[in-house]
Amino acid sequence: MVSDWETVFKLCIALLFGLFIGIDRQLKQKPLGIKTCMVICISSCLVTIVSIEAFQKFAGPDHPNMDPMRLAAQIVSGIGFLGAGAILRRSNEGISGLTSAAMIWAASGIGIAIGTGFYIEAGLAVILLILAVNFVPYLIKWIGPYKLNQRDVSLKVVMEEHGNVTDLIRIIERKDDKSGNRHILQHRIRRLKIKDLDEGRHRVDMVITASEKEYTTEIYNFVRSIEHVTSVEVENL
Repeated sequence: MVSDWETVFKLCIALLFGLFIGIDRQLKQKPLGIKTCMVICISSCLVTIVSIEAFQKFAGPDHPNMDPMRLAAQIVSGIGFLGAGAILRRSNEGISGLTSAAMIWAASGIGIAIGTGFYIEAGLAVILLILAVNFVPYLIKWIGPYKLNQRDVSLKVVMEEHGNVTDLIRIIERKDDKSGNRHILQHRIRRLKIKDLDEGRHRVDMVITASEKEYTTEIYNFVRSIEHVTSVEVENL
Protein backbone atom coordinates (compact mmCIF):
# COMPACT_ATOMS: atom_id res chain seq x y z
CA MET A 1 0.00 0.00 0.00
CA VAL A 2 1.17 3.51 -0.81
CA SER A 3 1.63 5.68 2.26
CA ASP A 4 -0.16 8.99 2.64
CA TRP A 5 3.14 10.86 2.43
CA GLU A 6 4.07 9.11 -0.79
CA THR A 7 0.69 10.06 -2.27
CA VAL A 8 1.25 13.69 -1.31
CA PHE A 9 4.75 13.53 -2.80
CA LYS A 10 3.44 12.13 -6.07
CA LEU A 11 0.76 14.79 -6.37
CA CYS A 12 3.24 17.57 -5.61
CA ILE A 13 5.66 16.27 -8.22
CA ALA A 14 2.78 16.12 -10.72
CA LEU A 15 1.93 19.74 -9.90
CA LEU A 16 5.58 20.78 -10.37
CA PHE A 17 6.04 19.02 -13.69
CA GLY A 18 2.69 20.29 -14.94
CA LEU A 19 3.84 23.78 -13.96
CA PHE A 20 6.98 23.42 -16.07
CA ILE A 21 4.97 22.49 -19.17
CA GLY A 22 2.39 25.19 -18.47
CA ILE A 23 5.03 27.91 -18.15
CA ASP A 24 6.51 26.89 -21.49
CA ARG A 25 3.09 27.15 -23.15
CA GLN A 26 2.14 30.34 -21.33
CA LEU A 27 5.31 32.14 -22.42
CA LYS A 28 4.27 31.47 -26.01
CA GLN A 29 0.69 32.61 -25.35
CA LYS A 30 -0.72 29.25 -26.41
CA PRO A 31 -4.20 27.95 -25.49
CA LEU A 32 -2.66 25.45 -23.07
CA GLY A 33 -1.67 27.48 -20.00
CA ILE A 34 -0.26 26.93 -16.52
CA LYS A 35 -3.54 26.11 -14.79
CA THR A 36 -4.66 23.65 -17.45
CA CYS A 37 -1.36 21.75 -17.42
CA MET A 38 -1.27 21.47 -13.65
CA VAL A 39 -4.88 20.28 -13.48
CA ILE A 40 -4.29 17.63 -16.16
CA CYS A 41 -1.09 16.36 -14.59
CA ILE A 42 -2.43 16.26 -11.01
CA SER A 43 -5.73 14.64 -11.95
CA SER A 44 -4.02 12.02 -14.13
CA CYS A 45 -1.67 11.22 -11.27
CA LEU A 46 -4.57 10.96 -8.82
CA VAL A 47 -6.61 8.64 -11.03
CA THR A 48 -3.57 6.42 -11.54
CA ILE A 49 -2.96 6.22 -7.78
CA VAL A 50 -6.62 5.36 -7.20
CA SER A 51 -6.47 2.70 -9.89
CA ILE A 52 -3.41 1.02 -8.35
CA GLU A 53 -4.71 1.33 -4.79
CA ALA A 54 -8.09 -0.07 -5.79
CA PHE A 55 -6.42 -3.12 -7.25
CA GLN A 56 -4.37 -3.74 -4.10
CA LYS A 57 -7.41 -3.20 -1.89
CA PHE A 58 -10.11 -5.05 -3.75
CA ALA A 59 -8.32 -7.60 -5.93
CA GLY A 60 -8.65 -11.20 -4.85
CA PRO A 61 -10.45 -14.43 -5.65
CA ASP A 62 -13.71 -12.53 -6.04
CA HIS A 63 -12.20 -10.13 -8.60
CA PRO A 64 -9.75 -12.22 -10.66
CA ASN A 65 -10.03 -10.00 -13.75
CA MET A 66 -9.39 -6.67 -12.08
CA ASP A 67 -6.84 -4.57 -14.02
CA PRO A 68 -4.78 -2.09 -11.96
CA MET A 69 -4.22 0.19 -14.96
CA ARG A 70 -7.75 0.20 -16.33
CA LEU A 71 -8.51 3.72 -15.12
CA ALA A 72 -5.13 4.97 -16.31
CA ALA A 73 -5.88 3.58 -19.78
CA GLN A 74 -9.10 5.57 -19.88
CA ILE A 75 -7.16 8.77 -19.17
CA VAL A 76 -5.23 8.41 -22.42
CA SER A 77 -8.39 8.07 -24.51
CA GLY A 78 -10.50 10.53 -22.53
CA ILE A 79 -7.92 13.29 -22.60
CA GLY A 80 -8.23 13.32 -26.39
CA PHE A 81 -11.52 15.22 -26.11
CA LEU A 82 -9.78 17.97 -24.17
CA GLY A 83 -6.98 18.08 -26.71
CA ALA A 84 -9.47 18.40 -29.55
CA GLY A 85 -10.76 21.60 -27.97
CA ALA A 86 -7.32 23.19 -28.32
CA ILE A 87 -7.22 22.62 -32.09
CA LEU A 88 -8.52 25.62 -34.02
CA ARG A 89 -9.20 26.13 -37.70
CA ARG A 90 -8.62 29.65 -38.93
CA SER A 91 -10.63 30.85 -41.95
CA ASN A 92 -10.24 27.47 -43.68
CA GLU A 93 -6.60 28.35 -44.37
CA GLY A 94 -4.69 26.82 -41.51
CA ILE A 95 -4.91 24.75 -38.37
CA SER A 96 -3.39 25.84 -35.09
CA GLY A 97 -3.20 24.29 -31.65
CA LEU A 98 -1.86 20.86 -32.66
CA THR A 99 1.20 21.24 -30.44
CA SER A 100 -0.95 22.36 -27.50
CA ALA A 101 -3.23 19.36 -28.02
CA ALA A 102 -0.21 17.06 -28.05
CA MET A 103 1.12 18.70 -24.88
CA ILE A 104 -2.23 18.07 -23.18
CA TRP A 105 -1.89 14.39 -24.00
CA ALA A 106 1.75 14.44 -22.87
CA ALA A 107 0.84 16.09 -19.54
CA SER A 108 -1.62 13.29 -18.83
CA GLY A 109 1.07 10.73 -19.61
CA ILE A 110 3.47 12.43 -17.20
CA GLY A 111 0.80 12.35 -14.52
CA ILE A 112 0.29 8.63 -15.09
CA ALA A 113 4.04 8.01 -14.89
CA ILE A 114 4.28 9.88 -11.59
CA GLY A 115 1.25 8.04 -10.24
CA THR A 116 2.93 4.71 -10.91
CA GLY A 117 6.18 5.87 -9.29
CA PHE A 118 8.35 6.47 -12.36
CA TYR A 119 9.72 9.80 -11.17
CA ILE A 120 12.99 9.82 -13.11
CA GLU A 121 11.23 8.82 -16.32
CA ALA A 122 8.62 11.55 -15.85
CA GLY A 123 11.29 14.17 -15.15
CA LEU A 124 13.27 13.12 -18.22
CA ALA A 125 10.10 13.29 -20.31
CA VAL A 126 9.46 16.87 -19.18
CA ILE A 127 13.02 17.89 -20.10
CA LEU A 128 12.79 16.20 -23.51
CA LEU A 129 9.38 17.74 -24.19
CA ILE A 130 10.65 21.24 -23.48
CA LEU A 131 13.73 20.62 -25.63
CA ALA A 132 11.60 19.17 -28.43
CA VAL A 133 9.26 22.15 -28.49
CA ASN A 134 11.76 24.98 -27.96
CA PHE A 135 15.23 24.03 -29.16
CA VAL A 136 15.17 21.09 -31.57
CA PRO A 137 13.03 22.81 -34.26
CA TYR A 138 15.42 25.77 -34.38
CA LEU A 139 18.40 23.45 -34.56
CA ILE A 140 16.88 21.50 -37.45
CA LYS A 141 16.02 24.72 -39.28
CA TRP A 142 19.59 25.91 -38.79
CA ILE A 143 21.33 22.80 -40.10
CA GLY A 144 18.53 21.32 -42.20
CA PRO A 145 17.43 21.89 -45.82
CA TYR A 146 15.85 25.10 -47.06
CA LYS A 147 12.29 23.73 -46.99
CA LEU A 148 12.48 23.52 -43.21
CA ASN A 149 13.12 27.28 -43.11
CA GLN A 150 9.81 28.19 -44.73
CA ARG A 151 6.45 29.27 -43.35
CA ASP A 152 2.96 29.66 -44.77
CA VAL A 153 1.59 33.14 -45.40
CA SER A 154 -1.99 33.98 -46.36
CA LEU A 155 -2.46 36.72 -48.96
CA LYS A 156 -5.74 38.44 -49.88
CA VAL A 157 -5.19 40.72 -52.88
CA VAL A 158 -7.73 42.93 -54.64
CA MET A 159 -6.88 43.93 -58.22
CA GLU A 160 -8.45 46.65 -60.31
CA GLU A 161 -10.28 45.98 -63.55
CA HIS A 162 -7.26 46.14 -65.84
CA GLY A 163 -5.12 43.87 -63.66
CA ASN A 164 -3.90 40.51 -64.98
CA VAL A 165 -4.11 37.72 -62.40
CA THR A 166 -1.59 35.59 -64.29
CA ASP A 167 0.99 38.38 -64.16
CA LEU A 168 0.25 38.81 -60.46
CA ILE A 169 0.97 35.14 -59.79
CA ARG A 170 4.21 35.20 -61.78
CA ILE A 171 5.42 38.29 -59.93
CA ILE A 172 4.57 36.90 -56.50
CA GLU A 173 6.31 33.61 -57.30
CA ARG A 174 9.21 35.64 -58.70
CA LYS A 175 9.74 33.19 -61.51
CA ASP A 176 11.51 35.84 -63.57
CA ASP A 177 13.83 36.92 -60.76
CA LYS A 178 17.49 36.68 -61.78
CA SER A 179 19.11 37.46 -58.42
CA GLY A 180 21.43 35.01 -56.75
CA ASN A 181 19.38 34.69 -53.55
CA ARG A 182 16.58 32.67 -55.09
CA HIS A 183 16.08 30.59 -51.94
CA ILE A 184 15.32 33.71 -49.94
CA LEU A 185 13.31 35.62 -52.56
CA GLN A 186 11.23 33.03 -54.36
CA HIS A 187 7.71 32.19 -53.17
CA ARG A 188 5.62 29.14 -53.94
CA ILE A 189 1.82 29.28 -54.16
CA ARG A 190 0.20 26.35 -52.35
CA ARG A 191 -3.48 27.31 -52.60
CA LEU A 192 -5.22 29.76 -54.89
CA LYS A 193 -8.75 31.15 -55.09
CA ILE A 194 -9.97 33.83 -57.53
CA LYS A 195 -13.25 35.69 -57.09
CA ASP A 196 -14.93 38.36 -59.22
CA LEU A 197 -15.93 41.59 -57.50
CA ASP A 198 -17.97 44.55 -58.65
CA GLU A 199 -16.71 47.02 -61.26
CA GLY A 200 -14.58 44.33 -62.91
CA ARG A 201 -12.21 43.93 -59.95
CA HIS A 202 -10.78 40.59 -58.83
CA ARG A 203 -10.01 39.21 -55.40
CA VAL A 204 -7.19 36.67 -55.24
CA ASP A 205 -6.82 34.59 -52.07
CA MET A 206 -3.69 32.48 -51.84
CA VAL A 207 -1.42 30.71 -49.41
CA ILE A 208 2.26 30.98 -50.23
CA THR A 209 5.42 29.58 -48.70
CA ALA A 210 7.99 32.21 -47.81
CA SER A 211 11.37 32.20 -46.15
CA GLU A 212 11.54 32.59 -42.37
CA LYS A 213 14.12 35.31 -43.02
CA GLU A 214 11.64 37.43 -44.96
CA TYR A 215 9.60 39.77 -42.78
CA THR A 216 5.83 39.87 -43.19
CA THR A 217 6.08 43.62 -43.81
CA GLU A 218 8.47 42.94 -46.69
CA ILE A 219 5.92 40.62 -48.28
CA TYR A 220 3.18 43.20 -47.79
CA ASN A 221 5.21 46.03 -49.33
CA PHE A 222 6.32 43.80 -52.21
CA VAL A 223 2.76 42.74 -53.14
CA ARG A 224 1.34 46.23 -52.52
CA SER A 225 3.82 47.69 -55.02
CA ILE A 226 2.64 45.40 -57.86
CA GLU A 227 0.84 47.25 -60.62
CA HIS A 228 -3.00 47.23 -60.52
CA VAL A 229 -3.09 46.00 -56.90
CA THR A 230 -5.46 48.13 -54.84
CA SER A 231 -5.41 46.40 -51.43
CA VAL A 232 -3.43 43.68 -49.68
CA GLU A 233 -4.03 41.67 -46.53
CA VAL A 234 -1.22 39.48 -45.17
CA GLU A 235 -1.39 36.96 -42.33
CA ASN A 236 1.10 34.43 -40.98
CA LEU A 237 -0.40 30.96 -40.62
